[in-house]
Amino acid sequence: MTMTTSTDLRLRDHVDRLAEQHPPLRLDDVDFTVRDRSAFAQRYGHVLDYMARVELEVDRNVLELTTMLPDPPEIDRYFYADVWQPQEIQHGLILDRLQVELGRPPTVADTDSVSFKLRLLGTLAHLDAFQDVVRILYYLTGMSTERSAVLAYNLLHEGTLAMGETAVAETVIGPIKRQEPGHFVFYQLSARALWAELAPWQRWLVRRLRTISFGPVGTNNDEQRADFGDVMTTLGIPADDSFAAQAVRVERELLWSHRAGIDVPPYVLKAFRRSVELARARADRDT
Repeated sequence: MTMTTSTDLRLRDHVDRLAEQHPPLRLDDVDFTVRDRSAFAQRYGHVLDYMARVELEVDRNVLELTTMLPDPPEIDRYFYADVWQPQEIQHGLILDRLQVELGRPPTVADTDSVSFKLRLLGTLAHLDAFQDVVRILYYLTGMSTERSAVLAYNLLHEGTLAMGETAVAETVIGPIKRQEPGHFVFYQLSARALWAELAPWQRWLVRRLRTISFGPVGTNNDEQRADFGDVMTTLGIPADDSFAAQAVRVERELLWSHRAGIDVPPYVLKAFRRSVELARARADRDT
């Protein structure tokens, strides 16, 4: 018989509040008025496309989760299937609709493929001890993804207001960015609770797997990494440890607190810098 802990109750209360206070956004509530479509599309069109793709690919993310975690805690399933997925899908639909309104083609999202590596993880995760390793990796990825999203949406919101595109800022970017922090809190609470329960060998394995598997949100190949690098450049995100440190603050605290002097895990900084390098190399080829 499974004991209900204080963390379980806190998580349930948190997800209930997310569902109640942040229902999925509605297309009918969005004002797609853009004062200067050409200028806005030129500056932020590729950013909207990238963000729309990432948000729409949550359908694939849920498939990946059901593959990797054959027996997740009920609160996890409740969060990602009933709250997170419906919210994120609407974010993607709204952003994609906005870029179409700007005269751009709709985004192309991969919503149904699951890699062999994730299927292998799912096979191993039938062992409870290994499933806990996979779960903590899921929470770590969720934290870095959501924190990066919050930072990026804040910058996009500021830039949109600076261009005088008030309708987009207030009815598209603003409502989306207000829903992201709650997702981060879920992952953070879950990660802290599970990390405290892991055995030393599990913690070692998490560190090893995280080091070799980390990537910026939405990047599965070099083309997408270059796209992410373009997004960083457009939003003014520096390829140094200032952004990376904010994106993985809790991850550094949990995984690397035993290593004095590590502000940003090297694999994180390397991944962000690599994206910018690939974007610059692609731009050079195109010119």
